[in-house]
Amino acid sequence: MFDPETIRDLKDAIADCIGADQDVLDTLRAEIRPLRNATRRIQPRATTSISLVGTDGGNNQLQFDPFLIQLVRVVDSSDNEYCLEAVSPTTEIAKLDTRQFNPDGSPRTALGEMMSYLGVCTLPALSHMIRPSQKGKPVSPSWVQVYRELVEWAILFSILKKDFGTDTLIVCDGLLRSKVFAGDLFPKLLAGMNKRIEDQWERSRRRIYLAGVAKHSKVLSRYRLAMALEDVLQCDYPAYVEVPRDVEVKAYLWEEFARGDDRAGEGGEINKFVGGKMFLVKFGSHRRDPIWPVDIFLEQRKDAQVILGSMLADAINGFPIPHYPRCLQKAHENAALVDFDFDVLQDFIYEGVRGSLGVDAGTLDAFQLQDADPAQGRYR
Repeated sequence: MFDPETIRDLKDAIADCIGADQDVLDTLRAEIRPLRNATRRIQPRATTSISLVGTDGGNNQLQFDPFLIQLVRVVDSSDNEYCLEAVSPTTEIAKLDTRQFNPDGSPRTALGEMMSYLGVCTLPALSHMIRPSQKGKPVSPSWVQVYRELVEWAILFSILKKDFGTDTLIVCDGLLRSKVFAGDLFPKLLAGMNKRIEDQWERSRRRIYLAGVAKHSKVLSRYRLAMALEDVLQCDYPAYVEVPRDVEVKAYLWEEFARGDDRAGEGGEINKFVGGKMFLVKFGSHRRDPIWPVDIFLEQRKDAQVILGSMLADAINGFPIPHYPRCLQKAHENAALVDFDFDVLQDFIYEGVRGSLGVDAGTLDAFQLQDADPAQGRYR
């Protein structure tokens, strides 16, 4: 524990830091102040809402050293499963390439369909973050997460061409931005998504809206206190405010993650990573209700009132997280592999290892009974 003298010194040091940094808060307040008059009330609308969610990599690792198998699973809020496959960091990239296509070269999976549309036939060509492993060097497991994200984008792209019975809002988990695509492939994908949305209207007069909701955002983290002090979104009704691009740019370490087509049109570098326009949204009717970052598909940013109004009824019924889209929460529940399901899949690892050991299989049975981390006993 700190002694009283140390506590006094720390208190004085912290006070000095806050005093020296007062200008920082004043600057943030000045940057966010114009949004107070730009706040708009959300008008409720009736639209079908569905959500698409992939399993969280950290919660779905079937681990048993030296094996680390991750499940790539994507489901929607109606419990429709679009993908379920097992991948490990040592999986050969060439094998994954062949999984996506039939022998005649036609796409076999949603990812293969997206790759064909983008004009690539290998995963390294699709993403600079996926590279074949080199013999004798450690394999980084991070590329599996990149693969999972690519599959999610591919399934979203595939869903946009199916027939919809009503006007539908598709709510994605996370902002509509990505840095995993190589070159200018992400803008090309966004253009293809917009084309499929337009085709829905031409073919069946159905409006398909697209938005992404994040639990956290550097923009919201940076300006949360300033917003409270400047009375932004501190109202007694559901409301939203559009975040100017210059405010976004100041919050991100990499400016290109906040550069949309609107900024590129001003003479800046081409937009390669941003597919949405950010809004800060409060679905609750109380001043202190949570505020969420919402990306609205760039081509639909003028329909923000319609999209957020459609999301409102779903968010009001949010459970267990209040005022957070219920369809997203249902999709997360459907995607999670927990309890009995996860135990069964973990047992598959042991069965696979046992089958490969042959006469040494008995050693595995004894190994399973050993405490893998006896040091944990200090917390009991």
